Amino acid sequence: MSSVDKISLLNKIIIKCRQVFFSDSVTLWEQRYRLGGNSGQGSYGVLAEYKAKVLNQFVEEFNVKSLVEFGCGDGSQLTLASYPHYVGLDVSQKAITICEEKFIDDQNKKFFLYNPSSFNIKTEQFKAELALSLDVIYHLVEDHIYSTYLTHLFGAGIKYVIIYATDKDKSGRFYERHVRHRNFTKDIAVRFPSWNLIKKIKNKYPAGEGMAEASPADFFIYEAG
Repeated sequence: MSSVDKISLLNKIIIKCRQVFFSDSVTLWEQRYRLGGNSGQGSYGVLAEYKAKVLNQFVEEFNVKSLVEFGCGDGSQLTLASYPHYVGLDVSQKAITICEEKFIDDQNKKFFLYNPSSFNIKTEQFKAELALSLDVIYHLVEDHIYSTYLTHLFGAGIKYVIIYATDKDKSGRFYERHVRHRNFTKDIAVRFPSWNLIKKIKNKYPAGEGMAEASPADFFIYEAG
């Protein structure tokens, strides 16, 4: 094993350990990207292709001109997207740097650090016809972070909000302390009654069916009332 491979293996072990000995979600993801980690299985392979197909079709069908994503990660999912104008936000400065470098020649994409405590919901450049949240909500383990995130997500969307996540109340396994599944549709119905859940799209590759690449998340599409 080369020295590079040894360092990569060590970093992977450190990432796994930090999922067990979890401190907070912001620190976890910043350290994950700095150690060479990525946005996770859902941003690659058939799952990424599936999500891109659903989202690209929606953007085309509803003539969406602008999008803002809360949790853009390393931009791997974004490489498959066909979006007219896109703003990506993430809590990790390292992830933002990766995205800026990856899309340096694309003037239609801009990236900004998302700080939940200081985010100004009235900032026009962070508003868009469609606000996106992909594989994020079940990583918001802190209640106040989760609550603030929903406020910002629905405050940013002008016409639509699309969420790709699980919709159940359940904690992650002992080695997944960075995971907390939430019944977010119930919370949204209470907190944002003017937004209507117009469609749910069941995952083409659902977890529990023995597939190598699978996800328990589904698509939930909201429209402003």
